[in-house]
Amino acid sequence: DVQLVESGGGSVQAGGSLRLSCVVSGFTERAPYMAWFRQAPGKAREGIADVDRNGAPNYANSVQGRFLISKDKNTLSLEIKSLKPEDTAMYYCAADGLYRGLTPEYRYWGQGTQVTVSS
Repeated sequence: DVQLVESGGGSVQAGGSLRLSCVVSGFTERAPYMAWFRQAPGKAREGIADVDRNGAPNYANSVQGRFLISKDKNTLSLEIKSLKPEDTAMYYCAADGLYRGLTPEYRYWGQGTQVTVSS
């Protein structure tokens, strides 16, 4: 079975940084397409960044410049700098054998890791 396990979330003050990680296992197809999403309370799930099978990144316009996505073998990472209170959300990684971009149509999802930013 495919599993995605996120880690690295926490409570930080505004201006701080965090590095989230997602380890994927059980994927028997070619290397999957992967992405990071976030969902704040009462809001829809938002695509942040995705990578293709070669690791080439794509970012949502809303997070350009402060977020850095990277992929190394079976680990997807998201580095977030200059955190703001509005970055508070549950962060999820997702994977699929087909390209899904920043749409929430990925087949496989992790359980999420909470990021809380205080002012």
